[in-house]
Amino acid sequence: SPRPRAPPAHRGLGKHAMERAKMLTGLGYVAFAADLYGDRTIATNQEKMGKLLGELRSDPIKLRARAQAALSTLAAQPQVDAKRLGAIGFCFGGATVLALARGGADMAGVVSFHGALETTAPAQPGAVKASVLVCNGADDPLIPPPHVVAFEEEMRKAGADWQVINYGGTLHSFTNPEAEAAGMAALRYNKQTDQRSWAAMTSFFAEVFAR
Repeated sequence: SPRPRAPPAHRGLGKHAMERAKMLTGLGYVAFAADLYGDRTIATNQEKMGKLLGELRSDPIKLRARAQAALSTLAAQPQVDAKRLGAIGFCFGGATVLALARGGADMAGVVSFHGALETTAPAQPGAVKASVLVCNGADDPLIPPPHVVAFEEEMRKAGADWQVINYGGTLHSFTNPEAEAAGMAALRYNKQTDQRSWAAMTSFFAEVFAR
């Protein structure tokens, strides 16, 4: 079957996510890579990916529950300080960690890299406990400026501690060196933005975990 034309992160728990988990351990953190589809399922064609992704995209409560199960698994590990939890996500994973924050997950912070900002289950006033960092490509056609503005307004109304960094000259999937292999014009790896956003995440976690 032809490879699906979509960001690599939409296909399942793959190489990029596992590499980033290892990078987190290199910073001294305990890392857990969540398999949101289950059974290490990788969508190998457009139809399968559409079914798997659509099921979770259309039901943010189910998505949040799966992410919360992963978070609870991480928190239960003996080497983990359950009072200092964080989450990062890329593309669909970015939307997932934002769903956790919107739902009031008890976490220090979440970081979304080129994750969708729209939602049908917005944060309610006072609900967001985690600090929020969004790293976004300013020229990403999949996350246009109105989505960013709406997200910022949502966070204001929720009373959240939030940051949005827009990186100029940057499209979608900017952290993934294999982004362009998907054959979509909206996807492009950007080494400079990849490095800048990772540095922003590192600084963010150093701050929120020190509280």
